[in-house]
Amino acid sequence: MKLYYSPNTCALADHIVLEWIGKPYEAQRVSREERGSPEFRKINPAGAVPVLDVDGWILTQNAAILNYLADIHPEAKLGGDGSAKGRAEVNRWLAFVNSDVHPAFKPLFGSTGYLEDAAAIEKSKTHARAVLRTLFARADEQLQGRDWLTGARSIADPYLYVVLRWAKGQNLDLDGFAQLAKFKERMEADPAVQKVLREQGLD
Repeated sequence: MKLYYSPNTCALADHIVLEWIGKPYEAQRVSREERGSPEFRKINPAGAVPVLDVDGWILTQNAAILNYLADIHPEAKLGGDGSAKGRAEVNRWLAFVNSDVHPAFKPLFGSTGYLEDAAAIEKSKTHARAVLRTLFARADEQLQGRDWLTGARSIADPYLYVVLRWAKGQNLDLDGFAQLAKFKERMEADPAVQKVLREQGLD
């Protein structure tokens, strides 16, 4: 099993989950330039990471990879408590990060640069920061009385950790979100997370 990743992308979540599972795997670093190469686009035409290669079967899309890993390693208990309700809760919060929080960062990462209007671009970034603060407020509320998003550690948690790292990198205002601060500290105290951060050059 091989994970293709680029540092500090959402592939960090998959990398952490693979460490939590504790089975053999290979992690191959791919640069932004390499992702655009014809060779890599044969693996993923979108030129994006993460990509999981399982004996020649290629799986893309972060949420799909995370769910697949949880399914093939039920002993890791990262996909809920085994009930339909438990799995739905995991997927609820995975979808929240994947479909709501992650895309909200796009203006901060330059997606509105095509506007070629400094004021309009800055307006889009200001709006993104406001949306993100609202979304992070929901995550902070969800963590009240919990160590993890659904109560038990799951595939949703490392993805939340990724976007919290992005928030710090973008100097996003997360003042007052004590539960998120504790969650980030908890993740960074985890030996598996520390190992992955070292391997990706992010420690």
